[in-house]
Amino acid sequence: MSRYDFDLFVIGGGSGGVRAARIASQHGARAAITEGYRYGGTCVIRGCVPKKLMVYASRFPAEFEESTGFGWSVDGWAFDWKTLIANKDNEIARLERAYQSNLEKAGVTLFSSYARLEDEHTIRLIEDNRTVTAETILIATGGTPNVDEGLEGREHVITSNEVFHLDEMPKRIVIAGGGYIAMEFASIFAGLGAETTLIYRGPEPLRGFDDEVRAHVRGEMAQNGVNFVLGETFARIEKTGAGLIGHTSGGKVLEADQIMFAIGRKPATEGLGLDAAGVHLGDKGEIKVDAHSRTNVENIYAVGDVTDRVNLTPVAIREGHAFADSMYGGKPWLVDHSDIATAVFTTPEIGTVGLTEEQARDVLEDVIVYSASFRPMKATIGGSHGRMLMKLLVDGATDRVIGCHIVGPDAGEMAQLLGILVKMGATKADFDATIALHPSAAEELVTMRSPSRRHTK
Repeated sequence: MSRYDFDLFVIGGGSGGVRAARIASQHGARAAITEGYRYGGTCVIRGCVPKKLMVYASRFPAEFEESTGFGWSVDGWAFDWKTLIANKDNEIARLERAYQSNLEKAGVTLFSSYARLEDEHTIRLIEDNRTVTAETILIATGGTPNVDEGLEGREHVITSNEVFHLDEMPKRIVIAGGGYIAMEFASIFAGLGAETTLIYRGPEPLRGFDDEVRAHVRGEMAQNGVNFVLGETFARIEKTGAGLIGHTSGGKVLEADQIMFAIGRKPATEGLGLDAAGVHLGDKGEIKVDAHSRTNVENIYAVGDVTDRVNLTPVAIREGHAFADSMYGGKPWLVDHSDIATAVFTTPEIGTVGLTEEQARDVLEDVIVYSASFRPMKATIGGSHGRMLMKLLVDGATDRVIGCHIVGPDAGEMAQLLGILVKMGATKADFDATIALHPSAAEELVTMRSPSRRHTK
């Protein structure tokens, strides 16, 4: 009989932790999991899923306007924030129940409590005021939004945690940040009709994405009503009877009903008792792990955003699955963190996989760039000003396609399929040999023949 209560104890009921616990239990492990907030984690409860529902809501006004070019008459349409939030909450509650049900069906023991390590095998369940022991511990607590702790008036701002639960939609909102969360919510609120401003310290939002993509998206969002204040930050924020006033480092005064901070996220390691167990952290508070997701403590592992490797939900799921298969399933494997397709659900949408043009120039001797910008077919009589961008990066030495970048409708859907091709090592010749699907926007990917530019060393 084991000297421990469980073979595996998972701290954190998000996507990565839930996958690990479920698969481990299906492999025969005595697995348990605890979550102090709600099962489903950031992605399901207050992240990717509710955000995507709000993205859908924000795109209907443009659809209504464009429909007139196709002969439709849509009179008297109106938006109700409370209805959106209520329906969103119902869907999130359904998904949370599904997460718990799937764990229970797999035989996992569930707890609803925050947890703290007392040593490398002992976990204190804080709300339950009890301890349990486990042979192996997996930490999957994710991340939490950053707020500038030195900012005067920071107590008046909201983050991505609170934005999903506002009683009223703000008529004016200022969003601080330049990453995908900031840009997505700027598109959401602008689409819903709010006066929307995005303030970012850098010269161009979406640092780390392809530069041509960054400029294209910002230009399109500006035409959609988003006001950009670049190269500045907030100096202080004050609350008045009429709302909030943000004073910028450049002397601007930004009035708003809500100010949202989306300036990045940090690993959620505070209060976990990692020091008591001897677990090493990195400079940003992330749990340091090896390729097997093992920490410096032999029986303690970590997956997902808390490790600050690639902070995407499908990556956390993949890491959790690899851990469970390797530890309990007798089929060890490692997660390949290269060439991961991703999307930014701005309007217009971004879908991307592989290297950016800037990255390719740094690591390759010869880079061929194919780039095309055009109005999608729907816009021709729908009246939209939007333009799509499609871009392929090719290794001149091998003809392999090493990067694909799309801005426009359904870009994320296309990027998922392009991810397969990039992962397989498809060449430009393979793209050229593929007959176009007409009429479609995606056919541009297989009809670009003339390079836009070439970089050689």
